[in-house]
Amino acid sequence: MFHRIGDFVVRRAWWVIAAWVVAAIAIIGTAPTLTAQTDESAFLPKHYESIQAAQLQKTAFPANFTPGAIAMFERTDGGKLDDADKATIAKAVKGLADKHITSVETVLPVGAKSYAADGNFAMTQIAIDQKVLQKPESADAAKGLRDEGRRLTAGTPVTMKLGGPAAMALDQQDSSQRANALIGIGTVVIILLTLGIIFRSPIVALLPIVSIVVYSMVANGLIADASKLFGLKSDSSMSAILVVVLFGVGTDYFLFLMFRYRERLRAGDDRKAAVANAVGRVGEAIASAAGAVAVAFAVLVLSSLGMFTALGPSLAIAVLVTAIASVTLVPAILSLIPERVLFWPSKAWQREPGNARFAAVGRFVQHRPAVAVVGSGAVLLALALASFGYQGTFDLAGSSMPKDKESMVVTSTLMKGFSAGAADPSQVYLTSAKDAPLDQSALGGFRTALAGTKGVDHVDPPVLSKDGRTADFAVVLKDAPASNKAIDTVGVLRGNAHSAAPDGTKAYVGGSSAVYKDINTAMAHDYSLVFPIAALLIMVILALLLRSVVAPWYLMASVGLGFGATLGATTLVFQNFQGEPGLMFMLPIFIYLFVVAIGTDYNILMIARLREEVKEGHSPRAAAGEAVKHAGPTVAAAGFILAATFGTMLLAGNSLFSELGFSIAFGIIVSAFVMAMFFTPALTALLGRAAWWPGHGDAADRPALSLVRDGEPEPAARV
Repeated sequence: MFHRIGDFVVRRAWWVIAAWVVAAIAIIGTAPTLTAQTDESAFLPKHYESIQAAQLQKTAFPANFTPGAIAMFERTDGGKLDDADKATIAKAVKGLADKHITSVETVLPVGAKSYAADGNFAMTQIAIDQKVLQKPESADAAKGLRDEGRRLTAGTPVTMKLGGPAAMALDQQDSSQRANALIGIGTVVIILLTLGIIFRSPIVALLPIVSIVVYSMVANGLIADASKLFGLKSDSSMSAILVVVLFGVGTDYFLFLMFRYRERLRAGDDRKAAVANAVGRVGEAIASAAGAVAVAFAVLVLSSLGMFTALGPSLAIAVLVTAIASVTLVPAILSLIPERVLFWPSKAWQREPGNARFAAVGRFVQHRPAVAVVGSGAVLLALALASFGYQGTFDLAGSSMPKDKESMVVTSTLMKGFSAGAADPSQVYLTSAKDAPLDQSALGGFRTALAGTKGVDHVDPPVLSKDGRTADFAVVLKDAPASNKAIDTVGVLRGNAHSAAPDGTKAYVGGSSAVYKDINTAMAHDYSLVFPIAALLIMVILALLLRSVVAPWYLMASVGLGFGATLGATTLVFQNFQGEPGLMFMLPIFIYLFVVAIGTDYNILMIARLREEVKEGHSPRAAAGEAVKHAGPTVAAAGFILAATFGTMLLAGNSLFSELGFSIAFGIIVSAFVMAMFFTPALTALLGRAAWWPGHGDAADRPALSLVRDGEPEPAARV
């Protein structure tokens, strides 16, 4: 099939290019605007208790004060606030209220409890319209508050800093734009430099950048259409991840094609025949690799979390568009550029390199496969053992921006001056299950039961709804809302609230910590559902590609070992060496997706080449050596570029992208340089013909050195 596709593309190259341009214009012109979602609770299904509590709050307390921002006042010299400072603060707070900034509903006055115990700073809570709190408009409100606060305190010893959800949205917006720019520029520079070094040609280096820009616009348009059609939610990290995936995977597939294209030119094909034959040779590997990646991503629609149900299909669309472009648009462009122009000024494309290093690795794998398997497997197993020390953290907002951002400074300062949970208390709602008001005489005992929970600092007196059927208890925890201790406390608090609820009532525990608790539960569900289904579907794709029911099992087992090693290495670096309290809660899923799915690309390319060599008459061990020799350069180049592009996430300057960048880059390196180069071909060599059962991958009756390919005889070892 891919030989026919290659023939069609080179014969109708201009038509193929024109079709892509028209599709890009049409899709981009009609695509809706994609907005990011910043509310973690919006990613949870409605059956979780934290979401039910939020719905109850909207019904029973529609006018309930929910702080959308927190203004913190302190002296510029760090000293204690005196009476003159307090007067300045009161004047500033009144000025904020009188300004009537768009979407700002209420600015609470500064009371006695608003001052820290050490007297160094004060805070006031600000209500922002709930309809815009999780939308871009909230960032506009935060900017207005910051600008006005600076104006009102100008020329005084007092300064105002803004924190809370709206301020975090503003800082995340700024941080995301900076991160996207750094990641995008870093990715392009790495691709240009690496391809320039490999092919010694500026045109080859620029070609994937230009083509990826075209089809990335198509992918983004289709993602926006799908998000609108299916009501998918996105978060602020999606755009940066999409950039890396599109450029990283796109360059991978470009390299798969370019190495085979150059190989066919060296074998004597003319330009168009070389392009068609290259598509025919690697098209199946590209399609299989893209299918495995897309399936792994698409399975995330089964996730309990909205952030993954949106991210998964989006990445799947991006990868599928990339694969289609790699066997249509890119070959069409290649077929139009004379090879002497394409590879200018280098002439190295005309001669076959010795590939001495990869030939040496191939000989090692061929002659000592057991050593290669045991050695590489032992290193990965040792790293995988460290993954048992993994701890998850849930501070998504704090981890997605640098610690010196204003909203982060406010949060950390307030945690030192007040109870760590004072700025974001948990809410416990006690509601009547009957058509009657609550018995208020029982509320005191219920409050006492809540206050007796270990990890609770204090419980405020209840506030009753207008109909008297629901009571709201603000529960201030001793620990930060996103900490594991606070999440554990919420688990105990829920048990106490449910058991202490008087007859005829029902208790719901909500708030940020409760949301994180439910996210933790949802993640456990996803691990037990998404991982196995994705692995099964990838195995089916591998079985179809390799015509074997044996190879997919050990290929997935090897990739699973790579997953464990990656998580273990990341745990060692960030938790053990850097002293972080834990890794972001979604990190294992991201590692699974990118290391297992994208990392499988290299296994697929290597094992497909190995199968090709076996079918041409080589023994299993000799085929492993030849596969490493000839596919090794492609795997090494693709793996390096993809790892480096993910490594650009380290430039973003925040914990989330640092952990993502390091872990995925490390996992790709493991997949390319350990699994695909040593472990997989060596294990296949050890298994011999059994690896291809029940197919006939060995085809021992075929001649080894005299076969006809694409209508011409050529040596098997060069194919």
